[in-house]
Amino acid sequence: MAIDEASYDERRLAQWLSRRGFLHLGAGLGAAAAFSGLGGPSASAQAGSIVKPLPPGLFIDHGTNAEMRWEAMRGMGFTVPNDRFFVRNHTKTPTIDVRTWRLRLFGSGLHGGPVSFSYEDLLGMPAETVTEFVECAGNGRSLYTTQQGTPVPGTPWLLGGIGVARWRGVRLSTVLERAGMTSAAVDVMASGLDPDFLEGQVNHGRVRRPLPVDKALCDTLLAYEMNGETLPPDHGFPVRLIVPSWTGISNIKWVGSIEVSATPLFSPWNTRFYRLFGPTHPPGGSAPLTTQVSKCAFELPWNAQLTAGHRHVLTGRAWSGKGSVRSVRVSTDGGSTWRQARPLGRDRAWLQWTYTWCPERPGLHTLMAAATDNTGVTQPLQVPFNEFGYLFGAVARHPVAVT
Repeated sequence: MAIDEASYDERRLAQWLSRRGFLHLGAGLGAAAAFSGLGGPSASAQAGSIVKPLPPGLFIDHGTNAEMRWEAMRGMGFTVPNDRFFVRNHTKTPTIDVRTWRLRLFGSGLHGGPVSFSYEDLLGMPAETVTEFVECAGNGRSLYTTQQGTPVPGTPWLLGGIGVARWRGVRLSTVLERAGMTSAAVDVMASGLDPDFLEGQVNHGRVRRPLPVDKALCDTLLAYEMNGETLPPDHGFPVRLIVPSWTGISNIKWVGSIEVSATPLFSPWNTRFYRLFGPTHPPGGSAPLTTQVSKCAFELPWNAQLTAGHRHVLTGRAWSGKGSVRSVRVSTDGGSTWRQARPLGRDRAWLQWTYTWCPERPGLHTLMAAATDNTGVTQPLQVPFNEFGYLFGAVARHPVAVT
C-alpha cells in the first residue's frame, strides 16, 4: 500500500501541533528550511568505490555508481542476478564486521531507553520474503537532456538504475514492536554505516531519511538476503531497508541505527535533496519524494544495430510505483503508430513483455514502449522539468540502426 507523504505530512503536523504547540513546531521547521537550497548528491560529490567487479558488458560505470545494461538482462529470468544489479552509493561501500555489528534503536518514540539487536537476533525473528524493485530517483535522468533539452546535474542514468530481487528479512514493524515503539511515534529514520557524504565543504553526515510510521509499519522490510544469498556488501550487508514502491533513497543500506521519534524528523535527504524544484513546482520544492513513476525499457543496447528484412523479437520490462502494469504498447516509428506488446506472465514487481518487429528497410529508427498502470494511466511523451532530474517518467526514445 502506497502512502502519500504530502498527505501524511499534514496529518502528522496537525498531530504535533495539538500535542506540543506551534512554537516548538516552528523551531523544527526552521531547522528544515536551512537545508532547502538547491544542489544534490552526484557521482562526483565524493570519491568512492564499489566492491564487486563491473565488467563493461554488464555495467555502465558512473564512478560511485554502476548502471545495469539492459541488454545484459535479456533471457536472464525474472529477477536481476546479484552480479549485475545496479549500485547506487553516495560515498563508498563500507566493510562491516557482522560479529560486532548491532542495530541500535533510540528516540522519543520508544517506551524505554535505546535498544539494540545483533545479527543473530534478527535471524531469529519471523522471516518474510518479498519480490520488489529498487530504483534510483534519478533513473532516466539523462533523458531530460537528450529528449527534452533541459540539462540537469547528477549521475547521467539511462534506464538501468533499477533492479528487482527477492529480498528476505524481518519486517520493520516486528523490530519496532520489540523495541517498544509507542503510539506517539510519527517518524522513523534509519541511518547507514557508509562514510559521511560531503558536498563541497559541507558534511551532511551519514545517509539517512525519515519514513512516516504508516509506511514503516505497512510493508517495509529489514532485509539480510538478496536472491537467496547473504546480502552482498554493495547492496547493504549486513542489513538494509526495502521500502516497496518508494524511491531508492528510502531503501537505506548498511543500516546501523534507527531513530523512532514522537516529533517529525528531518535530514538533508528529505529537505535539501529528493524533492522537486523547478518552475512548475512550489518555491520551496515539492513534498519529499515517495512513490516511483512508471517506466518501460527494451532489453536492447542503446543504438543497437539490427538487420533489415529479418524478424526481430524485441523484449523488455515495465514497472510502476503506482501499482501493477496493465499493458505495454510499442512503436517502431517514433510514435506515429502503436501496437500492443505481448505480456509474459503476470506483473509482480515488473512486467516482462515481447514484441516482434521486421524492419523493411535500412535507416535510423526510434523504438518506444509505453506502460499503462492498473489505474489506466499511460506514460506521457514529456514530463515537467525539475532541477535534480528526478522521476523521469516520459516514454523513452530508444535509437536503433537498421542495416
